[in-house]
Amino acid sequence: MRQLSRLQSMVMAAGAVLILVGAAMGMVLPQVAPWVFAVGALAFTSMQLQQRYDGDNLTIQRLRRIMLMSDILLILAAALMFADYGNPFGLDHLTWLNYIHNNWVAAVLIAALIQLYTVFRMDAELRKEAKKR
Repeated sequence: MRQLSRLQSMVMAAGAVLILVGAAMGMVLPQVAPWVFAVGALAFTSMQLQQRYDGDNLTIQRLRRIMLMSDILLILAAALMFADYGNPFGLDHLTWLNYIHNNWVAAVLIAALIQLYTVFRMDAELRKEAKKR
């Protein structure tokens, strides 16, 4: 796995903190929260995209693709967060409540669970691969 530079690691950590702060601000400052969350999600996912795996271990490649799906879910959660505070699609109120309102929470939860799974599995696989060498 390609290691990030010190600056890239700091940007990734700052993005993760902004994701947490933005999600927590959703209840307190709903007008600012989507912006904070979106900046954090973009920083975090862009740094995760910088990490590459050039090996031939199919398990790590699969886990990497799964991790990229969670990055897409984080960006989708940011878009749903923006759509949550207004009705940009022009839907009637009941449809908006059923399909848009607060669904960003589900997207963040799924993305977090996928990230948690892939990080621990990739670490174990990378250790196993290093022992073989």
